[in-house]
Amino acid sequence: MAIFIATYVTSRGQTRQLELQASDLPTAKGELRRRGIKAIRIDSLLAGNQKKPINVALAATAGSASTGLPGSLNSMAIPGTPAAAIRNTIKPDNGQKWYQLSILEFKPGIREMALFANKLFALVTAGVPIVRSLSLLAKQQRHPLFKRALQGIVREVNQGSNLSTAMRRWPKVFDQLSIAMVDAGESGGVLDESLQRLAKLLEQHTKLQNEIKAAMGYPSIVLAIAILVFLGLTLFLIPVYAKIFETLNAELPPLTLFLVSLSGILRDWFLIIFGVVTGCLWLFSRYYSSKNGKLLVDGYLLKIPLFGELLQKSATAKFCRTFSSLSRAGVPILRSLEIVSETTGNAKISKAIWDSRQEVMEGTPLSSSLDRHKVFPELALSMLAIGEETGRVEVIISKMADFYEDEVSSTVKALTSMLEPAMIVIVGGIVAVILLAMYLPMFAVYDNIK
Repeated sequence: MAIFIATYVTSRGQTRQLELQASDLPTAKGELRRRGIKAIRIDSLLAGNQKKPINVALAATAGSASTGLPGSLNSMAIPGTPAAAIRNTIKPDNGQKWYQLSILEFKPGIREMALFANKLFALVTAGVPIVRSLSLLAKQQRHPLFKRALQGIVREVNQGSNLSTAMRRWPKVFDQLSIAMVDAGESGGVLDESLQRLAKLLEQHTKLQNEIKAAMGYPSIVLAIAILVFLGLTLFLIPVYAKIFETLNAELPPLTLFLVSLSGILRDWFLIIFGVVTGCLWLFSRYYSSKNGKLLVDGYLLKIPLFGELLQKSATAKFCRTFSSLSRAGVPILRSLEIVSETTGNAKISKAIWDSRQEVMEGTPLSSSLDRHKVFPELALSMLAIGEETGRVEVIISKMADFYEDEVSSTVKALTSMLEPAMIVIVGGIVAVILLAMYLPMFAVYDNIK
């Protein structure tokens, strides 16, 4: 097993080094590509702690893709940089054991991950050794899968593995965002700062999710109640009145006749209608679970008035907050975009970010690439372009994250205030129409009796 030392430049223009264990140079290069790192120099550490330089052909445009800096800067080799500046041992994928979810196990939620990061940050800051900290958190953890993962991580870290390396063995527990933040903290010797950033980031994501659920949940619940009320009145109340009208030989007005006919159809064909509706919902869920289906549906969701704007603002806030946190942690821009594309919650926006990543690799500025996809607000793209011009991307997009998080809160409040009376009117209207249809024939019967 050989040791390779890769020298690269972060998105902040800082030169760093990464130590990898790999069987050969192609394996080391593959690991670097997977992590979104474009090396400007790779050295092989041989016996006797002597380094043997290995020539790596790098295109000038590839350099600008990895760092956002001019290609000439990235194509420069930096000899003499101390190999111990920043190290991170990475075991090759071959032979690694990956832990997966069983059928009855559920992945920990974002709130649980945020709580874990907060507790680990507090323990590490207090000077508690990492193994001891993880052991304490494993004992306190009530989530079965999370507890088992922490126990496994404790064993691996105790045997000499890095925390981020151990976390990678549990891909169904720890997402790429958490792993990248911890990895960056370990590489820079600032694990406590990375954990603090991760905890705040996950808390913000939790807040956004709760606000979106609140905005979507209320109309969904009221709509479900309206459907149940309609079915209840149609299936049980209308047939009773229909028998009374038939006994009295009353002439039914068009509205009443329509509801009586509808009630008969629903009662006679209820199982078939229920089966068709259930089948359609199942087919839709299957289609939505596919890559193309989710991409198409999520694209249409962004076009829905009010709700589409809310989803776009939420995704923009997540993008800005996550990208800012990863950049501040020193994660390379390509790796950051790869991670951010998985956190937006919308397939259309995620694909736009991923496609932009490919264009950034070719030297296109991120703001220009995202602008071509038209999924983010113009304000956010304009501010990102200004950040690229002034070299203050992290600061500006962090401010934009604050702005759009406030916008999401304001939009949710506005939607809730509009939907509450609208839903009440809809439910009341359904009940009123059905009752009116039932009482109109009774007025006609009363007139005939007089």
